[in-house]
This record gives sequence, structure tokens and C-alpha cells, in this order.
Amino acid sequence: MNNTITFEDFTKVDLRVGTIIEVNDFPEARQPAYQLTIDFGDLGIKKSSAQITSLYSKEALLNKQIVAIVNFPKKQIAKFMSECLVLGAVNGKDVVLLNPENRVKNGTPVS
Repeated sequence: MNNTITFEDFTKVDLRVGTIIEVNDFPEARQPAYQLTIDFGDLGIKKSSAQITSLYSKEALLNKQIVAIVNFPKKQIAKFMSECLVLGAVNGKDVVLLNPENRVKNGTPVS
């Protein structure tokens, strides 16, 4: 287990549900990845890079709801600016996306 955090630390992390509305290849990435455009409802549209090409096709990702951290600072990845961190369970070299069991409104907080 990593370092223990307080509940106050956890409340600083803004986890939200969003829907992937666009998926593009990202050939400039060091590891195979997609560029995702995600609709977070009232929070707006955010972009992210995700190394999920081994388990997901672009078609399977389109309109899929995911969970992401939306309050990290932006991060430059090659010529792409990532604005959120999509969450997944790391299973060896594969990443399995975290998503709600039932469809919810984009921007719904996760707690």
C-alpha cells in the first residue's frame, strides 16, 4: 500500500463521470494511445490521452462513459494538451477503464 492520506486529501480530488465524444489515434505518443475528447456536462469538454489501445477500439470507446480526475493541472504530451486523467485498473500491460454501471448525467461527481 502507498502512503496513507487523510479524508481531507481525498476530498481535494475531483472525480467526475464523462462521455467520450471523440477518439483519435495518437501516433506521437511514446506508448500506443488514443486522444480522447470527453463531455463532462456543465464542466465542459476536456481532452485526455489514454494508453488503452490494447483493449478498446475507437468505435467501442465512442459514447462510453468513464471516470476521470478533472482537477489536475494540464499536462503537455507531445503536441497534445491533456486536461484530465481517465481512470482505469491496471491489469498487467492492459488498462481496464472505470465506468458507472448505469448511465448517469455527464459531470456527475464520484465519491
